[in-house]
Amino acid sequence: MAATTSRSPITPLNSQIQNPNSNRNPFSTLKPIERRRNIHFHACCTGKSNSDKTQAIELQKLMQDSPYEFSARDSPPSLPRPLTSAQLSNLASEGSRLRVAYQGVRGAYSESAAEKAYPNCEAVPCEQFDTAFEAVERWLVDRAVLPIENSLGGSIHRNYDLLLRHRLHIVGEVKLAIRHCLLANPGIKIENLTRVLSHPQALAQCENNLTKLGLVREAVDDTAGAAKHVAFHGLKDAGAVASFTAAKIYGLDVLAQDIQDDSDNVTRFLMLAREPIIPGTDKPFKTSIVFSLEEGPGMLFKALAVFAMRNINLTKIESRPLQKQALQTSDDSVNGFPKYFPYLFYVDFEASMADERAQNALGHLKEFATFLRVLGSYPADNGLP
Repeated sequence: MAATTSRSPITPLNSQIQNPNSNRNPFSTLKPIERRRNIHFHACCTGKSNSDKTQAIELQKLMQDSPYEFSARDSPPSLPRPLTSAQLSNLASEGSRLRVAYQGVRGAYSESAAEKAYPNCEAVPCEQFDTAFEAVERWLVDRAVLPIENSLGGSIHRNYDLLLRHRLHIVGEVKLAIRHCLLANPGIKIENLTRVLSHPQALAQCENNLTKLGLVREAVDDTAGAAKHVAFHGLKDAGAVASFTAAKIYGLDVLAQDIQDDSDNVTRFLMLAREPIIPGTDKPFKTSIVFSLEEGPGMLFKALAVFAMRNINLTKIESRPLQKQALQTSDDSVNGFPKYFPYLFYVDFEASMADERAQNALGHLKEFATFLRVLGSYPADNGLP
């Protein structure tokens, strides 16, 4: 559970991003760093070769390609020097210096995840997922911690799409146990409530219990935002599904705890940074990739087989439509709709990119994938949520 010690108010980042002429200039102290990064970028690019594209991908090449993206036709540019695992650990231990973006308001589960990932950090609220991505890219914050999947509600599709649209790297993961509470203003009893507000996934995770209570469900942007709305408007007929921390922050009573339908309710969050870390073999690592394939029988089977034949375990596979494209076949379907649509496949597997098996698997996949990008190779969170 996130700590509830007092802190100075933090302005949500969306206003800073939308107002580039703000008095505060987040880039003012970073210009020398950016110049060094540009010099290194130029030096790496000038020494790049473009041969042996069908050979297995070497670790050194993976650490230089930007951002771990491979094309059958293009030789990718190079990255600035990435962070090492040791440097990342040092930053985590010195979390008070880190500004970490999360989606939502104070008391959100994402805030708890950010504080679990980076203890003593300055957790910075953002109204939307997009805002958190942009905040990291524009150097307003150092990291972002965002949900990617829930054990009951499934994948957060919006963040999968944003991972591809933005140029950030996954540098870690953190799992958080989600324990929902039914909150209401002081003096309000359960029998006084007719409706309940919360995020759609939270409402879905508590559907059976809320149905038994006869409460009408109303969806809002996030759980803590629901608690804030109920408290600030002094609602007497409405409650909120949110965390115990949110109840303390907004002065609400906890009418019921652990109202989720399944006690095994865990959300997995990704830790995002501007630069990747150098993967190691000293601890369990996980690697996340995204790729696309030509349409045809057995193509996905072939793609997944490159991992099976090397005894690499897949922990997640997610398909998303490839936007702004459609594969038109010679025999179009009725009403002018295409027969096939292209898809992107997001895959997580249990291996470090420092492992030769992973390098060879991606080298093999590259032979027939039309697009391949490594989103990150990072330490796995195998502890208790």
